[in-house]
Amino acid sequence: MKNSIILFISFLIPTNIFAQEKGLDQRIDEAFQPISDIASKYVFYPLGDYPFVIYLLVGSAAFFTIYFVFPNVRYLWTAINVVRGKYDKLEKTDSKDGEVSHFQALATAVSGTVGNGNIAGVALAIALGGPGATFWMIVCGLLGMSTKFVECTLGVHFRDVDDNGVVYGGPMYYISKGLKSKGFKTLGTVAASLFAIFCIGGSFGGGNAAQSNTATLAIKQLLGLESTSAGAIIGLIMAGIVGLIIIGGIKRIASVTERVVPFMALLYVLACVYILAINFSSIDDAVTLIINEAFNPTAIGVGGIIGVLMIGFQRAAFSNEAGAGSASIAHSAVKTKYSASEGLVALLEPFIDTVVICTMTALVIIIFNFGGYFEYGGNGLGEIYINGVAFEGPEITQRAFAEFIPYSSIFLTIAIVLFAVSTMISWSYYGLQSWKFLFGRGKVADLTYKILFLIFVVIGAAASMNSIWAFSDAMIFAMVFPNMIGLYFLFPIVKEQLKKYLKAINK
Repeated sequence: MKNSIILFISFLIPTNIFAQEKGLDQRIDEAFQPISDIASKYVFYPLGDYPFVIYLLVGSAAFFTIYFVFPNVRYLWTAINVVRGKYDKLEKTDSKDGEVSHFQALATAVSGTVGNGNIAGVALAIALGGPGATFWMIVCGLLGMSTKFVECTLGVHFRDVDDNGVVYGGPMYYISKGLKSKGFKTLGTVAASLFAIFCIGGSFGGGNAAQSNTATLAIKQLLGLESTSAGAIIGLIMAGIVGLIIIGGIKRIASVTERVVPFMALLYVLACVYILAINFSSIDDAVTLIINEAFNPTAIGVGGIIGVLMIGFQRAAFSNEAGAGSASIAHSAVKTKYSASEGLVALLEPFIDTVVICTMTALVIIIFNFGGYFEYGGNGLGEIYINGVAFEGPEITQRAFAEFIPYSSIFLTIAIVLFAVSTMISWSYYGLQSWKFLFGRGKVADLTYKILFLIFVVIGAAASMNSIWAFSDAMIFAMVFPNMIGLYFLFPIVKEQLKKYLKAINK
C-alpha cells in the first residue's frame, strides 16, 4: 500500500518538475524568511534575557487565577455540566442569539488549539528545553484556564448579532465597545484594530502556515519524498481541501470540527495511553525526571531554570492560545443568554489541550528517549539529531510512536494532517472575523481574505520549519498586547456576569 502511494505521488511530483538550481520550496522559504525575522524581532523584544510578552502572559494568568479565586479548579465540574447540556433549558438554547451549541463552540475552539502544537510543538519544547519544559507547560496550561475564562466571557458579552442572526464577536469587539463604555473610545478603536491586524497575521501563521508545514513534514517523512517542490504541491492539495470547507462559514466549520476533532483527539489519546501502559514502569522515572529537570535543567543551551521555564511557557501558550484572545471569536457564536456560561466552557480548552494532551505527548517522547536517541538541547542551536540525522518536531514524535506501535507512522501522519486541517479551518474563521472588522462584511472582502489564507497554506507547506514557526509565534504572541488592554479594563464585568450565572443555575 505504501509503495503504491509513493508511486502515485511520484507521478504528481516528478523530480524534474522544476528543473532549476533552487527548488520552488527553497525559493518560497528565502522570500518568506525576512518577514519572519522582522516579526520575531519586535514581538519578542527582550526584558533582560527573555521576551517581555512571556512575562505579561504568565503574570496576567496568575492575576486572573487569584482574582477569581482559582476558577480553573472551582468551576471545572460546572464547566463539564454546561457542555453536557445540563443547563440548556435555563439558557434557552433555541434563542435567536447565537449560531452554535456549547459543544460545537468548544469543538471549534479546541480544534484551533488541539493541533500540531501538541505534536510538533511539544516535541520541540522537550527536545530543546529538556524534560523540565513539561512541568512548566502544565503550569502554564492551568493558569491559562483562568485567562481563557475571562476573555471568552467578554467575547459573548460584547458580541454583535446582525438581522440575519449572524454573530460577530471576539477581542476586537469587546476591546472597542468595552473601552468606549469606560470613556476610552480612541484607545479602544486603536487597540481593537491592532488586534484584528495581528489576528489576521496569526491566522496566516500559527493557525495556518505552521499547521500545513507540520503536516507536510509528516507526509514527506512517511512517503520518503525528497523532491525540491514536494512541499508546494502538497500545500496546493491541502489548500483545495481547506477551501472547500471554509466557504460554508461557522456552521459548516462547526459541523466538521465537532466530528473530526473529538474522533482524532480520542484516537491520539488512546495511542498515548497504550504506549504509557506498556511502559508503565517507566512513568514514575519520567515524572521524576520532569520535576528534577524543571528546577535543575541539564539540557544544552537552555539557560538554567528561567530558560527552561520560558521554553515551556512559550510552547504551551502557542498551543492553547490563552491570552491571545483568538478562541473568544469562536465562543462568541454560542447560543446562550449568559455570557459567563461560555467563559466556563472555555476554561476547559487549556486543560484538554495542555494539561492532558501535551503532557501525554511529552511523557511518550521522554520514555522513548530513555533509549538515548537524542541529546536534550541538541547542539544548542535548535538542531536535534537522532543517530546523526537531523530531525524536526513532528518527526521526533513519529519516531517515538514508531518505537512502540507498529505502522504507527501512518496513523500519526493521518492524525497530524487532520489536526492541521481542523486547526486551519477554525483559524480561517478567526481571521475572517478580524478581516470583516477592518474591511467590512461584504462578499468581496470575504473572498479576498479566503484567497490570501489559502496562499499561506502553500507557503507554510513549502517554507522551512524555523522560519514558519518564528513567524507563527510572533503573530500569535503579538495578539496578546492589545488583548490584555481589553482584559485589564473589563475583567470586573466578568465577575458580575459570573455571579449572575451561578445564581441562575443554583436556584
